[in-house]
Amino acid sequence: MNELNLFIEHVQKRVTLSPVELDEFVAAFKLKRIKKKQFLIQPDFTDKHRNFVLQGALRSYVIDQEGIDRTIQFAIEDWWISDLNSYTYQRPATMFVVALEDSLILQIDYETEQRLKQANHLFETFFRIGAERTAAFHQRRIITALTRTAEERYNDFLETYPSVAQRLPQYAIASYLGMTTEFLSKIRNRKVRKKS
Repeated sequence: MNELNLFIEHVQKRVTLSPVELDEFVAAFKLKRIKKKQFLIQPDFTDKHRNFVLQGALRSYVIDQEGIDRTIQFAIEDWWISDLNSYTYQRPATMFVVALEDSLILQIDYETEQRLKQANHLFETFFRIGAERTAAFHQRRIITALTRTAEERYNDFLETYPSVAQRLPQYAIASYLGMTTEFLSKIRNRKVRKKS
């Protein structure tokens, strides 16, 4: 199935599996279509799946005590998204995950993942590599949030994710960068004036 090629390439970049192992691994995931604005995860419900994006865009976020929406992560093609704390510990979620576009994802449920990891050390290695990359990403994100100005964070985002910036709504990017939509508009307008 053509839709699975992206995932197969993703797996093969991380671990070397035999054709039989690859078939077994891919077969453990289920295809799911998500409509734009549909929620995949909501607070107080346990996140039962790890999600890989084949097509589309999703966003995870929390709402703080003042009712302000804070974006934690985006996910487009070839990225993963879940409430990792909820999924890993099988306890109620604390964040929302919503589709920003009609999306096609691959899901693996918690029990199936545990069985895969017990059955083959290469499967476990695949998930470990993913966990390490996720931890490194979140560490970079925290450091950037603590040490860079708002304009530097926006410029870093544009440089690192140019195609993502074109697809995502401005309010979501502003929320991800820790600023208001109005402030992001001012930064963007300054950039436009500098170019002219």
